[in-house]
Amino acid sequence: MTSTPTPPSTPSPTTASWEELVTAALLGTDRRTPPGSEPGPGAPAALLDAAAAETVRRRAGLRPARAARRPDPAPEDPRPPLPAAAARRLTMLLADRPGAAAGGRRGTAPDLMELLPQWLATANARGFAAPPEALPALLDAARGRTDLRPAALRFAGPRALWLARLNPDWRFALRATPGGGTALPGPDAADRVRRLWDEGLFAERVALLASLRARDPAGARGLLASTWATERAEDRLMFLDSLRTGLAPADEPFLEQALADRSRNVRATAAELLSALPDSALAARMAARAVTCVSLDRAPDHPAIAVEAPHECDAGMERDGVVAKPPGGRGERSWWLGQLVEAAPLATWPARLGGRRPEEIVALPVADGWRSELHAAWCRAAVRQRDGAWARALLGPPTAPEAGGPGAVSLAERAKLLGTLKAGERADWVAGFIATHGLSEAFQLLGMCGVPWTPSLGRAVVDALDIARDAGSYPWSFSGVMGLAERCLDPAEADRLNGLLAIPDESEDASPGAGGYWAEAFQRLVTTLRLRAAMAEELAAG
Repeated sequence: MTSTPTPPSTPSPTTASWEELVTAALLGTDRRTPPGSEPGPGAPAALLDAAAAETVRRRAGLRPARAARRPDPAPEDPRPPLPAAAARRLTMLLADRPGAAAGGRRGTAPDLMELLPQWLATANARGFAAPPEALPALLDAARGRTDLRPAALRFAGPRALWLARLNPDWRFALRATPGGGTALPGPDAADRVRRLWDEGLFAERVALLASLRARDPAGARGLLASTWATERAEDRLMFLDSLRTGLAPADEPFLEQALADRSRNVRATAAELLSALPDSALAARMAARAVTCVSLDRAPDHPAIAVEAPHECDAGMERDGVVAKPPGGRGERSWWLGQLVEAAPLATWPARLGGRRPEEIVALPVADGWRSELHAAWCRAAVRQRDGAWARALLGPPTAPEAGGPGAVSLAERAKLLGTLKAGERADWVAGFIATHGLSEAFQLLGMCGVPWTPSLGRAVVDALDIARDAGSYPWSFSGVMGLAERCLDPAEADRLNGLLAIPDESEDASPGAGGYWAEAFQRLVTTLRLRAAMAEELAAG
């Protein structure tokens, strides 16, 4: 019996291209008939048969090759393992995926991914090792959130770096570690440090310089100086920024040389670092310029500060980091004045302004509308020089009317000034601000406070939220503060919030449905606080 040959125009299943089969599978056999088959109910089975045959053919066509070398075993992690309950909790935190609920309503369930940074910080403080089975999910979480990476990689330990060398998606872990995932060379390994500095990738060199600067500032500065002249301008800028760690008078000669750099950004960064050293020669030069612009008008009854802004930006000013061209909307003279004052040591001003203390200087009127410009420059100087006395003077009391509205010192500047104070003082100031002015402008200030919030700050936030609820305000207007409270309020406050869980009676002028939203938000807050308490107990069990 003679078989009928297949027509030349129809490819057989074993000769169909892999791309054709994939296309048919993606489009569906109803829309694309698989090569070598007829349309109809048998097409799906024909597609699978053809794919199986093509797979065998493709495998048979591979050329033999040497087997790849087996990877070295993963290194041991000497740290103690997590307690079992804490390991289960980590799995839950990593499995959570953020997603907006219908209509933006979050419900009462805690946002687990937002609790992961706090969990990692506690686990690292206690010195636990990550469970090996959790490392892939932990690396995936760190890949998606750069803010998690330092804590996640510290917790993941050496095994995460071993995995990162096997998966390109996790290569960020190698870039974050000097030497491509190897340990940083120790103090007695000068040759390895030199080789890594000369031959490493840019990210590796940045990480090496930062790590070396933390333990040996002079050695890091010498390493940078050895290749400074051959580095690209953008690289010099990044490397120079590492000198912020451990900045000291010994760095002044190198920074003075950087003032002559070809790059304007490098010169500006060097000048900024030098101005943070109040005894540096640059700081003295800037002080000499600034005092010619700011003086005391010694009127008998009403002393005031007189300001005469610079009329030009000369070459010496530019060499010392003053940027000549102002941004759009700024006048040249005010722009130059601000740069001079912020770079001058704050110790300059008491002697210049009649021996007054910072709070007395700040209280003086400033002639001709220069108050905002002058105070803003002093704010930048206080932050740069980490001067708490000037920060307190510029902040003023939190109960002052100008603290809650437009004034000489903006809200953003107040937040930066708070960063110069100790944690307890910072929290007390923000608590006083909230008690006086409410929460509408407090979010940025709360972000500067330590976690967990102090009892006084926590009470101030909860009381302000309660007042907003009773006033019938929209709860989603305070969603940012509520989210901070979930992460920062002391878990011991959970029981005190039980009275806020009921749906309040809505007044006539209240936002429709606001009461239910408020009850839901407070329920989520209480649930989150209790979950944080449970997390802490689980980690303490080890």
